[in-house]
Amino acid sequence: MNNKLFMGNLDYSVTSEELKAFLSEKWEVTECRVIEGKGFGFVTFASADAATQAKDELNDAEFKGRKLKADFAKERERTGGGDRGGDRRGGNGGGGYKPRY
Repeated sequence: MNNKLFMGNLDYSVTSEELKAFLSEKWEVTECRVIEGKGFGFVTFASADAATQAKDELNDAEFKGRKLKADFAKERERTGGGDRGGDRRGGNGGGGYKPRY
């Protein structure tokens, strides 16, 4: 199971330390990373059960005057690198160059 949550609708002034301190009052948090100036972050809990409980309790809960959005984090799709096959310019594997007219 997933033990990492996406936390959205954060006030832009919230820091990773503030969010971790708030969540650590009730759950064991192993990692907390707020993306500065974006209003969201990611929190990793010690267990999947804790993450599930936190998700249920925190979604629409108020923190620093805003209603939080909590959901399980989705794995990021890896882009770039690796064997993509084909020609970089064409993108269709044909190896040719298609001009944009």
